[in-house]
This record gives sequence, structure tokens and C-alpha cells, in this order.
Amino acid sequence: MPFMKGDWSRMAARGVRFVRRTLRDEWHAIVVEPARQLVRRGLSGLVLAFVAAFGVIFFHGIAQHPFGRRLVWHLGGVTADLPLWLSLLRTPVSLYVPALDLPVWAGITQLFLAFALAELTLGRARTLAVAYVTTLAGTMTARVMVALGPGWWGFGLPPEVGRILDTGPSAAVVGLFTYLAVVRRAPVVFTLTGGSMVWESIAVPNLAGREHLIAVAAAIVLGLLHGHRLPFPARLAERLDTTPSSPPRSDPPIPRPGPPRHPVPSFRLP
Repeated sequence: MPFMKGDWSRMAARGVRFVRRTLRDEWHAIVVEPARQLVRRGLSGLVLAFVAAFGVIFFHGIAQHPFGRRLVWHLGGVTADLPLWLSLLRTPVSLYVPALDLPVWAGITQLFLAFALAELTLGRARTLAVAYVTTLAGTMTARVMVALGPGWWGFGLPPEVGRILDTGPSAAVVGLFTYLAVVRRAPVVFTLTGGSMVWESIAVPNLAGREHLIAVAAAIVLGLLHGHRLPFPARLAERLDTTPSSPPRSDPPIPRPGPPRHPVPSFRLP
């Protein structure tokens, strides 16, 4: 039975209501609630955002001089041909080392916004964990790609790619936005973040685009696991629980009630 004109109009009205409701919920989840947290907590809720922004500015200013560039490289420069222990040691600092061929101020704006929204929504510990894990996922995957070599249906990379500098803070920014979009159910932010990364990897097929895609995938997995207590971390948390089950030794012992005592009769000689 063909659709009538009224059926199409009702379907269009439902679609408009769905889009309006989705945009309203996403606006409250991504903008309104973090703004309320900022009003409640003040500038103390933006500590990570300020540290990340000033860290990028600091390392960018140092890297403008030849000696400073070598210093920044030895502190936070990560490439796929480095030893694994050295890459792991430099990865936390690489979050503040921007790419020298990209506009730094646009990157700082995105970095500050990503860390600010994540810190106000997720807290400092989870924000740092997501930023580090997504960055580390991109770095480790790049090592695997270079180790495999050319081929492997386009997954492997030639050895000379191993000397290219890591993405730096951009992978953390992509990971934080994706994680927020999954946790807060924000399809618009998810589409803009993931879609831009897919377009970047297609338009400019380089190592950075692949690492960004890996960061998006890692953030999706972390977002889907949000709120679920895994068996091993739960058992570890129970083992590390230091809540005392008995009073400290310095306190006097607490008497425990025992069975009632009856007086024993005593015999006295006259």
C-alpha cells in the first residue's frame, strides 16, 4: 500500500522531533553540565587544561632554538624505531610536544577544550588515563605497522616511517573527544571527530592519520567499558582495601559480652 501524504508528514514530524531531542540532550551533556561544574568548582576544575596548554606553549617556545629542539626531542620525541622502554619513558612528555609543521595556536585551542570538557565531566584521574591510553595505543600500533613492513593489505609500513615523529597531543585530543561522545551519547561530536579522522586518513595517508584512527578505536573501546567493573580490577581493589576490620592496637580492647555468670555459694564454718 503506497504511503499517503499524511504518512510522510507524520514521519517527517517524528524525524524532526528525534533530531531536536538528540541535539538538546547532547547540548546539555556536552555544554550545559560542564558549565555547571565550572561554576561550582571554579578555575580549579580546569587545572589539567591549563597545564596541557601551558606545557605545549612551553615546549613549542623551547623548540624554536636549535639547542631547545634537541632538548625537546630527547625529553618527549617518540618514533617507532626507538627502543620500547625509551618510547614508554617519553610518551607522557610527548603529550605536550606539538608537531613543528602544524599551527600551534589552533592545536592549543583544541587541546584546552578537550581537557577542559573531560576534566569537568570525567574528573582528573580518568581524563589522564584516557589521554595516555589513547596516545599509547597509537604509538604501539605504529611500532607494529613498521615491524610488519610493507604489505599486509596496506596495514604494514616501510622502515623509513619509523623515523617520523609521533603525533604528540593530537592523539590525546581525538581520544578525549571520542570518549566523551561515547560516554555522554553525543552523536554529533562523535561524527565530527571520527569523520574528520577518517577524512584525514583518506586525504593525507600518513602515519599521523593512522595513529588518530587507532586513538579513536581505543577511545570507543574505553567508552563502551565505562561503568563496567572488570573482574580483575574489582578483585584487586578488594585486596587493596585497607579499611580496618578491628580497632588499632593503641585503643583499649573492647569487652565482648560473654555468658552470664552465676555466684558460686561459699561455705563458712561457724
